[in-house]
Amino acid sequence: MVRSEDILAIKDLSLAARRTIDGFMSGINRSNMKGVGLEFSGYRSYQPGDDLRWLDWKLVARTDRYYIRESELETSISVRLLVDASRSMDHRDGAFTKMDYARHLAAALAWLAHSQGDAVGLYIFREGQVYATPARRDPQHLARTFYQLETMQAGGVFGDAISHRHIFLGEQKRELLIFITDFYETSGEIGKLLELLAALRHEIIVFHVMGGNEFSLDYGGYGQVEDLETGERVPVGAAVLTGDEYTARVNAWLGGVRMQCLNRRIEYELMRMDEPMDAALRKYLKGRMGAGMV
Repeated sequence: MVRSEDILAIKDLSLAARRTIDGFMSGINRSNMKGVGLEFSGYRSYQPGDDLRWLDWKLVARTDRYYIRESELETSISVRLLVDASRSMDHRDGAFTKMDYARHLAAALAWLAHSQGDAVGLYIFREGQVYATPARRDPQHLARTFYQLETMQAGGVFGDAISHRHIFLGEQKRELLIFITDFYETSGEIGKLLELLAALRHEIIVFHVMGGNEFSLDYGGYGQVEDLETGERVPVGAAVLTGDEYTARVNAWLGGVRMQCLNRRIEYELMRMDEPMDAALRKYLKGRMGAGMV
């Protein structure tokens, strides 16, 4: 298990992504991993007429038998990483921000997708705009994706993604959209985006990033916090809500967010910054397997 703070401290996203995936994959049979589509498959015996490019030559050398990698042959997909880079993602928990966590999570998922032969695209929401990089499979494109994530800064508001509907129409037969966000919205803009994407029949996974201090209401003794997108100062602490009242409200809000996703057949996973990232990914994947969604 790799501590999140150790991963987030690594500035080189390529290295951080590899370390995260190494931890994430520990205990999981790598040979069965199909890709960031988070599905699994195995091998099948070679049949006359099969494309020899899909033979697993390492397996041939070990077993002297010929097997086709069905995972690469049949399930290569286009993965679009949607990252919320609005100002609220500058929320800090300890030494790191939600933006730090989001960039490292996106890098790990990009690395995993690329290593399984999937095309990877990056779509950044900031300053009311969507900065789109279409999906590609080549290593140079992955390097560009890491650079964009490394230089990505939170700013402005999320914006109205419906005005960018054409970006998400896509040309691929199968696509997976992975949305990394803190779910901060002022007029339901994130909900509208999810409704749009669900209507376009994309497969969607939402990773909801929250700081540990958002659960504990621990802001270093400060009596007020500033809304990063509106500038409004909001009082916090026991004078406003008791711990139990605050916990009940947070849980109610999280329950509403989760149901908003599930009602649209969107997978939802809460990612706490105070928990190891690789362990959270492993837990999610195993849960998906157990639910028969692979």
